Amino acid sequence: MNCRQYDNNALQKAINVITNNHHYHFLCSSHMALISSFSLAITMSLTLVFVFMEYDQDTVLVAFAQPKEDANNSSTNSQLSSSKLIGQGSPYYGNVSAPMVIADFSDFQCHQCKRHVDNTEQQINFTYLQTGKAIYVFKHLPIRGFDSKPASLAAQCTNDQGKFWEFHKILYKNQGPIDSGWASAENLRKFASQLQGLDISQFNSCFESKKYESFIDKDIALANSLGFTETPSFMIMNADGSNPQRIEGPKPFPFFQAAIEKLENGKKN
Repeated sequence: MNCRQYDNNALQKAINVITNNHHYHFLCSSHMALISSFSLAITMSLTLVFVFMEYDQDTVLVAFAQPKEDANNSSTNSQLSSSKLIGQGSPYYGNVSAPMVIADFSDFQCHQCKRHVDNTEQQINFTYLQTGKAIYVFKHLPIRGFDSKPASLAAQCTNDQGKFWEFHKILYKNQGPIDSGWASAENLRKFASQLQGLDISQFNSCFESKKYESFIDKDIALANSLGFTETPSFMIMNADGSNPQRIEGPKPFPFFQAAIEKLENGKKN
């Protein structure tokens, strides 16, 4: 499959085919910018999902459409409860008994995610986490490039040793252009070696065996079921997962304030 075979009209037709028939289709990664310009949530019930793959010696995107779940249904709520998220092994910080949960779906290669971490997350931490009102949970959504999933795998391995948030900080501090090599396997091991007290042999074994690949795939599936097509995206809900408030894409602090106030007001009524 040659990328030159796909012009803009062909790509639009492919998206229409996927949406109408739920069929798999192969799209060249060189069209990522064009894909980003289209509305990925084509209908209220379908979401397009794009995954990088190698196909016949070419770099391609596998695109498929899937039904979008209602973020307020009981099945989704149970997946978003703080006990469920923590019990599954998702990295978190804050009070485990907090009445609210903020789930952050992010990619370590995402520049908007770094902006969120450097700015809005600091305000969230000061206002809601340090005061015990909310717990902050990280969910992996490695969709930006080839090196995104290895970065997530490495980060989840550091969580085994209680070093996730330190590694999280190192990755965003050293973030470079997407797939430029800054998050290569060699560099990820180098970043891990900077963590004081980390058993590097244990980390290497975890990372090289891709121990958490299925775990991360489940995070991706959850994000897809919620209709998230960009990073960072967030779900803010009560500790039992009820009344989820959805924030897609990077947003300033007032958006989070409004969502949390809505939750708080709902409890008073």
